[in-house]
Amino acid sequence: MRKILLAGILFYFACMPSAPAQEKLRIALLKYSGGGDWYANPTSLPNLIAFCNNNLGTNIDPVPATIEPGDPAIFSFPFVHMTGHGNVIFNENEIQNLVKYFEAGGFLHIDDNYGMDPFIRRELAKLFPGQDFKEITPSHPIFNQKFKFPNGLPKIHEHDGKPPQAFAFYLNGRMVCLYTYECDLGDGWEDPRVHGDSEETRQKALKMGANIIQFVFNGAQ
Repeated sequence: MRKILLAGILFYFACMPSAPAQEKLRIALLKYSGGGDWYANPTSLPNLIAFCNNNLGTNIDPVPATIEPGDPAIFSFPFVHMTGHGNVIFNENEIQNLVKYFEAGGFLHIDDNYGMDPFIRRELAKLFPGQDFKEITPSHPIFNQKFKFPNGLPKIHEHDGKPPQAFAFYLNGRMVCLYTYECDLGDGWEDPRVHGDSEETRQKALKMGANIIQFVFNGAQ
């Protein structure tokens, strides 16, 4: 469990402009069970990483890893991203491993790509028993990092006419999980040809994603 803390320290130095090129950190995509398409938006994380490296001065490996929730190697990744459209199932071993991951300093960002909401809510109840969804407001620091979002989470793709919402989950006072709903940030991170989004829309998505990365590695609260 100390590996994640060491990784956080390495990331801090990797963010510094004078950091040597070899001092890279990898972030990961979560490969979960249940039949949902965990592999949706394959160009999303590489594009977000490139945007962060170019605009935040980070030194993240351009190739994200793929990790399963029960794999002990998850402790090597301070930031894990999860997306999809369908069912999600965490077994007991995966639940215990994810909780230990959070306790050790890890962070999970879940972005509903449309359709995973009822399933991820069920599974999050297992990870955070007794904890209600806590919606974060536009005044939260995550919306006020390098890029400012005075109205909170941006709307990237329209599905059901609902406003975008961001929900946070905490452990010992620290945000360990962010769930973005009715927003589709990951679609906005994809290559332009995939969804045909305008550059303005893509920039909003990438800037919000960069804010999440910056918030996490500045010490999420």
